[in-house]
Amino acid sequence: NFTTPYPLPVPRRAVGEQQDGNAEEHRNHRPAWGDQAAIDGTAQDKKNLILVGPPGCGKGTQAPIIKEKYNLCHLATGDLLRNAVAEGTDMGKKAKAVMESGGLVSDEIVIGIIKDNIGSPECSKGFILDGFPRTVPQAEKLDEMLVSQSVGKINNVIEIKVPDQILVERICGRLIHMASGRSYHEKFAPPKVPGVDDITGEPLTKRKDDNEEALKKRLVSFHAQTKPVVDYYAKQGLYSTVDGNLPSTTVKATIAAILAKS
Repeated sequence: NFTTPYPLPVPRRAVGEQQDGNAEEHRNHRPAWGDQAAIDGTAQDKKNLILVGPPGCGKGTQAPIIKEKYNLCHLATGDLLRNAVAEGTDMGKKAKAVMESGGLVSDEIVIGIIKDNIGSPECSKGFILDGFPRTVPQAEKLDEMLVSQSVGKINNVIEIKVPDQILVERICGRLIHMASGRSYHEKFAPPKVPGVDDITGEPLTKRKDDNEEALKKRLVSFHAQTKPVVDYYAKQGLYSTVDGNLPSTTVKATIAAILAKS
């Protein structure tokens, strides 16, 4: 089961982060999703990839770059669940009922929400899946759903690897402006005035679980949970790793080289 608690967190946005200004233009140049002939003819050309990595590995930096370069949609499951609940979709209503009762959102609901989104024009070129699947049964159900929808298959699974101690440094220095989701870092991206948001002047805070003890527990869980999933895709020849401890531009180039082969 998918264990994201409710309510879901506000997605973080780095200071100065740009939105996809070409989104409308992209939509205007994509074939209508209802054109089944177009779908069938281009399914094999889609880039459907899964981005794997622990908190602080740099997925949030690389995903928008990949999205823009290949004209893909970015499906972060936490955001998808939050949006589905807020919009009151059928799957969103089911998810809300489960979460409000204290239960865990089932794989079927999460995959149903992903299914709803990959049918959008924004995903006509393919998608980046972030935060799912987390287990082998989820991966198998995802494969079945993609086949049933004739939207191609998973082409690449890319794991961004960073040593745990580096992740501790990255995560434990994070500062958040809760109202906007803007994020800073005490060492790598400090605010102009210590402890204060650059734009509003309001105080910055740290997430309760952004401490070394909590993070180390999360990393142990992540590694144990991730290995069977990446092994599943490695057996299919789809799995690649990237050294996320290198400069961002190097990570970007490495990912681009991997995707150029598919």
